[in-house]
Amino acid sequence: MVCGGFACSKNCLCALNLLYTLVSLLLIGIAAWGIGFGLISSLRVVGVVIAVGIFLFLIALVGLIGAVKHHQVLLFFYMIILLLVFIVQFSVSCACLALNKEQQGQLLEVGWNNTASARNDIQRNLNCCGFRSFNPNDTCLASCVKSGHPCLPCAPIIGEYAGEVLRFVGGIGLFFSFTEILGVWLTYRYRNQKDPRANPSAFL
Repeated sequence: MVCGGFACSKNCLCALNLLYTLVSLLLIGIAAWGIGFGLISSLRVVGVVIAVGIFLFLIALVGLIGAVKHHQVLLFFYMIILLLVFIVQFSVSCACLALNKEQQGQLLEVGWNNTASARNDIQRNLNCCGFRSFNPNDTCLASCVKSGHPCLPCAPIIGEYAGEVLRFVGGIGLFFSFTEILGVWLTYRYRNQKDPRANPSAFL
């Protein structure tokens, strides 16, 4: 049977959703590992990563069940949700790749001011204090404070990695956005194909 046939469409859709399932479990595992080993203490960050992992797992589950059972309703909702996720993810990925240095700095400063626990993690792990300058009245968990050595601000240190991280995130996002549009196309084609085992006379 050619790859445009019913069985090939079904197998490709199942394989794609198994990939999404593995990625979702990986996200949940990384979040649990990070908080378990004390690398991340921000419940907000961990909660967002776990929520994304659970959401992706549920989407993959709907797609997998719909593909195995050739369930028209599940496949329709799966296709619509995947299309919406593609639009959002493609837009965010392009934005990550398009940010210049000044915009990256503004984005980092907004995040710095709004996440206290993540700020403490950054200061402790990067051994820096404050974003652009350090106020002695503020709390800083960096080892340089305890040792009495002067502490560097965190903005230049974070800025060195921000561009690479945003390009990496944008690239990964673009890759998965194209797999999502592939999933939409496969689902649309698969929904309109007839199962030869259920109705063999359909092709006569």
